[in-house]
Parts: sequence; C-alpha cells; structure tokens
Amino acid sequence: LACGDVEGRLEALFGRVRAIQGKSGHFDMLLCVGNFFGATSEAEWAEYRTGAKKAPIPTYVLGANDHETVSYFPDVSGCELAENITYLGRRGVYSSTSGLQIAYLSGTESQDEPAPEYSFSAKDVSELKTSLLSNPDFRGVDILLTSPWPRDVGTFANSAGEIDTKKCGSKLISDLAASLKPRYHFAALEKAYYERLPYRNHTVLQETPQHVSRFIALADVGNTSKKKYLYAFSITPMSLMDPAELVKQPQDVTENPYQKSRKEAQKTKARLCAEEEPACQFFFDLNKHQGKKRPSDGKETGNSQPKQAKKPPQPMGPCWFCLASPDVEKHLVVSIGTHCYLALAKGGLLPDHVLILPIGHYQSVVDLSSEVVEEVTKYKSALKEFFRSKGKRYVLFERNYRSQHLQLQVIPVPLDHCTPEDIKESFIAQAQEQQIELVEIPEHSDITQVVQPGTPYFYVELDTGEKLFHRIRGRFPLHFGRS
Repeated sequence: LACGDVEGRLEALFGRVRAIQGKSGHFDMLLCVGNFFGATSEAEWAEYRTGAKKAPIPTYVLGANDHETVSYFPDVSGCELAENITYLGRRGVYSSTSGLQIAYLSGTESQDEPAPEYSFSAKDVSELKTSLLSNPDFRGVDILLTSPWPRDVGTFANSAGEIDTKKCGSKLISDLAASLKPRYHFAALEKAYYERLPYRNHTVLQETPQHVSRFIALADVGNTSKKKYLYAFSITPMSLMDPAELVKQPQDVTENPYQKSRKEAQKTKARLCAEEEPACQFFFDLNKHQGKKRPSDGKETGNSQPKQAKKPPQPMGPCWFCLASPDVEKHLVVSIGTHCYLALAKGGLLPDHVLILPIGHYQSVVDLSSEVVEEVTKYKSALKEFFRSKGKRYVLFERNYRSQHLQLQVIPVPLDHCTPEDIKESFIAQAQEQQIELVEIPEHSDITQVVQPGTPYFYVELDTGEKLFHRIRGRFPLHFGRS
C-alpha cells in the first residue's frame, strides 16, 4: 500500500487500512509520502508513540517538509518512531526482506547548502544518484518515494487536472527519477490524485528495451473531495523477475517526460562506471602502497605484487557507517584498524557503549571476508581485556534486519551486577515475551555454519563465548536487545 499526506490523521488512515486488509487480505507494508504529521497531530500521535495503539501494518514514512514537524523525527538517519512506524531517513535505499529496492528522499527542494533539516539540496540528490549509478549492473529501483512531484511529469501524458506539471514540483526530483528509473514513483503534497500513463526508460530502436516507470501522486487522507489517497499494488522485485517479462511495454506507454535529465543521467552513469575505483578510508587510503615489500629471502624482485584482498561490495545507497562515506559521524570514531574500526554508539545505552564496524561495506558478520573476521576477533579480544580491567564484561549483539551495514553493538555491564547466566536468561525472557525463539548455539561454532548470507537474523555473544541466535522470518522489533 502507498499513501499520500496523512497530516496526522492516523485514526482515519489506519481505520481505512484495516478495512482494506479485511476485504483484500494482508499487505506487506504501507509507504507514506508527503506530510505524515500535521499541525494537530499530537493527540492522536501520543497514543501510538506511547504504545497505547499500534499501526496495523509495518509503516514507512518520509521526513518533515516544514520546520513545524521536524521535532517528530529525532534521528536524521532514520529510526523507529513507534511500534510498526518507521522513519526511513533523509535519503537512501531501503531493501525489503522480499528483495524490493526502495529509494527515498525526504523533504522539499532547497537551493541552500547545506539544506535545512526539512529539505534536500542538489548535493543530496547527487549523492543518492552516485551511490546507485556507480554500480555498472544498476538497472533501476523498484520504488521511489518523494514528497514533491517531479517537474514536467505530465509531458507526453494524460492531463493532471488542475495541477500545472510545468510549474509544479521539483526539477531535482525529475533528475532523480530520470536517473533511478523507478518502476513506481509515489509523491504527494499537491492534495491531488494523478496516475500518469507509464513511460519508457529507453529510446525506441536506439537502445535496448528497459522496464517502464509509473508515477502516482496521492491526495491527502480523509479529504472531503474523496480523492484517492491510498494505492494498493502488487510488485515482484526487479531482481527476481524474468528479464523479458520485466521489459514488456504496455500499449499505453508514452515517451519519457524527463528527456533532458535522462540524457544527463546516461552521461553520469558512464562517467561513474569509468571512474570507479576501490573505496578508500576517510583517514588514509589502505590501497596505496608506500615503498616496496621486502621478499622473505632478502632479495628484491621487481615484479612481485602483494596479494589483493577481496573488495567489499559497494553500498546501494548512502551509508552512514562506511568509513569512506561523507555521512560517517567522524567525531565518534575511537580506533581504526586495517579492516575495521571502533566507534562510540550514537545514542548509546551507556557512555562506553561502542560499535565494531567494518571499514568496507558489509551487511552482516556472515558476509565478512576472512581478513575482516580476523580483525573483528582481535577487537573483541581487546575490548574484553579492557572492560575486564574496569571490572566489567561485555554483551555483544548484531541485528541483521533492516540494516545495510554491519554494526556489532558492544555493551559493558559490571561484573558484580550479573553473571553470564543472568544475561542469557534476561535475553531469553525478553524474547519469550515477544514470541521470539532465541536458541543457544555451541560456543565454538561459527555463525556462518548456522545461517546463509542474506538471511535476516539476531545474534548475541557474551565475552565468555556463549551465543544466542534467532532467525528472523517476519517482523522483528528494531529495539530488541536495547531495552
């Protein structure tokens, strides 16, 4: 399901969603564009924020579009606002458990740099585009979520009614849509419903056929004109579709409305792919070799090459934890190794709550190369020794669910406050309360023996080597382990 401006009318929205699900069956998620909060949101929102009420479906929302509602979004990088209601973040790509790629951009267009908290700038759009277009295999995203319409979306298309698409909306979003080639693009803010005819992402007879894009603007929840504000649709992830089926062209397909932007996007993609280089660190580039390595026999050889470590995969969107990323919170970094780094947790449970993170982009422990695993082990050993010197033991956990970069949360607890058994029992009891099956796995087993890459899971490890594991098969509370 996709929804237009909610404006704080949560009861009206979720009541309608319940009715639709009762009639049509279960939907995987609700994607909200436009203004999720309004001037009179507080009373209804308080019931959801406190847990008195719960959204009937996993709901993903964009950020503020004005100064008045900024305070509802405590973490710019995205966070859980209430049970089943998640703020996606300022910009990025969310990969669902089914494999859907959902690109999102919060706010309205701004010419200022840096943009206000409720806006995006040309730099934001450029960084989101670059993160995706630098992948030579990029074909497009399944869904694009923005609040404003793209400028000129009505070109070559059916009428948008009272909305003048040559004046309405954002040129930056037109540029973004031309580059990302979303199969579905949802927007709002104009209090109008407009389903544009599908448009091509290729030039006929000149380029290989590609999938079509559909733009859908949604009205505001509970509007008196009865304009459509909820849109139900079924979509198979692009990555799972037969290529021939994916590029089928419907009879009513039109030319691309963003012709100029599309040509620029093609040039940008070609340039980025040509310039693509291995990622380097923020502080220093590990790929630069200074001097020559002395061979073991003491003789200099001119053609010896150091063995290259396997390059980590590139992120599919802006990543807040890749050390080379401009978005990384550098002031929180404590220590940098060869393959990993240590950082203080933003919003940590304790002052010495730290994270072990890979420098390159890896989603989970299961995806790590052997070199990175070795350094993670060294960091864990060093932290164990450090915390024991302070009269503490650590609890480590990882949630490989709705996260794109591995974060090993390391939380110290006083030795005299609890035993390892107490900690295990606490986790298991909390899991049982939430109907989560948390099982103990052998101390000397490797998590890669338990789960395959790409599988969502939650994992706990004590500094004694004891381990607990849960394979996530459906919904999972994002704050489990922190509370």
